[in-house]
Amino acid sequence: MAGKPDRAWDPGHGPSVLFLHPDLGVGGAERLVLDAALALRARGCAVQIWTAHYDPGHCFAESRELPVHCAGDWLPRSLGWGRGAALCAYLRMVYLALYVLLLSGVEFDVVVCDQVSACIPVLRLARRRKKILFYCHFPDMLLTKRDSFLKRLYRAPIDWIEEHTTGLADCIVVNSRFTANVFKNTFKTLSHIDPDVLYPSLNFSSFDSAVPEKLDDLVPKGKNVLFLSINRYERKKNLPLALEALVELRGRVTAQDWDRVHLVMAGGYDERVLENVEHYQELKSMVQRCDLGQHVTFLRSFSDKQKISLLHGCTCVLYTPSNEHFGIVPLEAMYMQCPVIAVNSGGPLESVLHNVTGFLCEPDPVHFSEAMEKFLHKPSLKATMGLAGRARVKEKFSSEAFAEQLYQYVTKLPK
Repeated sequence: MAGKPDRAWDPGHGPSVLFLHPDLGVGGAERLVLDAALALRARGCAVQIWTAHYDPGHCFAESRELPVHCAGDWLPRSLGWGRGAALCAYLRMVYLALYVLLLSGVEFDVVVCDQVSACIPVLRLARRRKKILFYCHFPDMLLTKRDSFLKRLYRAPIDWIEEHTTGLADCIVVNSRFTANVFKNTFKTLSHIDPDVLYPSLNFSSFDSAVPEKLDDLVPKGKNVLFLSINRYERKKNLPLALEALVELRGRVTAQDWDRVHLVMAGGYDERVLENVEHYQELKSMVQRCDLGQHVTFLRSFSDKQKISLLHGCTCVLYTPSNEHFGIVPLEAMYMQCPVIAVNSGGPLESVLHNVTGFLCEPDPVHFSEAMEKFLHKPSLKATMGLAGRARVKEKFSSEAFAEQLYQYVTKLPK
């Protein structure tokens, strides 16, 4: 239904909830939006998703089960060479909100928005006051460098808009205790707000119903110690750490053990995003320089079935970002009974149990390779940690708990 606005809603007897999201691609934020929409629909709410960009060929499969509408994709994503992306994102979301209010003809009770708060003042102008829930994945002002005076000058009004428009929401929730603390320390004028934590969850059924495929086309024959990295091809995800750790591991093990090792670098990739294109080439060049060509496979924009097959077949997941806001990949890995080696900061401190469901390490190749080596010398770790990980996800991050908590927020928002 992308690009065909209408009044059609998913059937429901509860409040009608409209989701506004900048770009319905294949990242962690998009996964959460879809899970939230599906959770509310299961609780009897009518739901629609509106976005500034939607490509049915580059999205999570579940998005095709929901009413998804697109408006504003004709607006630029940047001012050229990747510059001005934040400003363009704000303009696209403001246009999207205006379109929904003035041109779509859609009536709704509650709006859930995330990532870009600039649309909130527009939504408050609605003829019939709407209830607004804002999901803060992480303050955007902390996600960009200010390495020049011009960049600081450019970001100053954008940062001000982000802080003050965020405070206009009726309810603010965050994805982890880590993000809640960052929120309080970053948005000084919002110090009176204590955002609640709503942990992302997993749609267990999508994992349980999938039939894993063979990995013959991704993993060379004889490689039975498979490490897996899943993250977008972005520099902030610190993907070189996985390759550096692989180089370090080569120097720690015998030639026979080294021949058994393989790494799959699977990542979200969008040709429209210059950084994705550049960083993918940087990583490929790094593999050539380090002579890792026979031990690394790159996979871009993989399908859900490929992801589940990789998680099912791999020995361990390497999760390399530092200060990650939450991180859905460790949950997916643990539910698939796959241990996780993650950086000991941010969200993984709340999801991964050190020495139980995986290892939390300093973000350097030596510590990562030491943890990786354990799986070569003690293969039983995969099973014991895998079972512990699945139990932890089912207990603490179930879709039922997520759905109930979100439903309570939506139905109890002040009118």
